[in-house]
Amino acid sequence: MSILLPLAQLSDTAASRPAQHHVVLALCADWCGTCRSFRPVLEQLAAEHPHIVFSWLDIEDEAALAGDLDVETFPTLAIFRDGAPFYFGPSLPLADVVANLIRAAEAAGGPLSRIPPEIADMADALFASATDRAVLNGR
Repeated sequence: MSILLPLAQLSDTAASRPAQHHVVLALCADWCGTCRSFRPVLEQLAAEHPHIVFSWLDIEDEAALAGDLDVETFPTLAIFRDGAPFYFGPSLPLADVVANLIRAAEAAGGPLSRIPPEIADMADALFASATDRAVLNGR
């Protein structure tokens, strides 16, 4: 069983975490061989960093959530702090590279990269409460 948190549970988990919590979201595609080999690396990092939430977003399976986001390189990581986008960009699928990026995100006082507006929209959708999601979806 994967220790990567399902997307549907991100908002509940984020709400129960203390301030300054981080979420690392891998944006990948099932057809991408590099992504398939990266998933166990991400699971290993999740086991080594239990204070950080790790999740996986298949951009084709979750096309509605990915929206107009243009992912050109796989894997691409999005890191959120307290539900706000903090980093967005491609990553080498190596544990050391991702671990260094996580350390930088934990230590930084502000975003580590330019954040596309689509990532802010995604954060709103990912971290909205169940009530907020129902309102957003017109229910």
